Amino acid sequence: MWDFAEMSSDEVASLRARYEPLTQSIRELIDAALHVDADNQVVDQAKAQIDAAAELLRAHPASTRQGMALTPEGESIPWDNLGNGIRNPLAPPLVVEHTGPTSARIDVELGAAYEGPPGHVHGGYCALVLDQILGEVASRGSIETVAATGTISLRYLRPTKLGRLHVEAEIQRTEGRKIFITGHIADEDGTTVTAEGLFIVLRQ
Repeated sequence: MWDFAEMSSDEVASLRARYEPLTQSIRELIDAALHVDADNQVVDQAKAQIDAAAELLRAHPASTRQGMALTPEGESIPWDNLGNGIRNPLAPPLVVEHTGPTSARIDVELGAAYEGPPGHVHGGYCALVLDQILGEVASRGSIETVAATGTISLRYLRPTKLGRLHVEAEIQRTEGRKIFITGHIADEDGTTVTAEGLFIVLRQ
């Protein structure tokens, strides 16, 4: 089962204020590295500065794994999650907005760091995005309902363009602990990937 570190809302806010700007700067560094066209001197200088920053950060290792934080109000805060981790520069992040008790959406900008075919999102990352939102809908955005992925079936209608994407998911029906959900990803030209998922409630 998932581990949660209990934190006050003030503690969470303090950590977010400390680490979110660092995470965002690393995201911008990744994007800059993917678009650079410079001579050896510039690249060597940048590498030296990056190596120095990494050495500085490694000199202060965390004593425990970050995982997730849980506030007294029941809000779960993901630190490391690949989809929406506050401290994970590989996460866009994917911010899920619940549009109802059984539905949600994500609006996100995916750039070169998520590229598969030239100019398009990697199909595996499309699968991650859909798994993220389907799981959030299955869990209703609450720690009281923890639902895990059973199966997800994806249909790739066409390549998904890099850029602004809109994602939606909705519960279709439930059967005991089983939750059946559908979802899709759309770029500026319409739907690109559809999904059908079965999620299993692990704890209530």
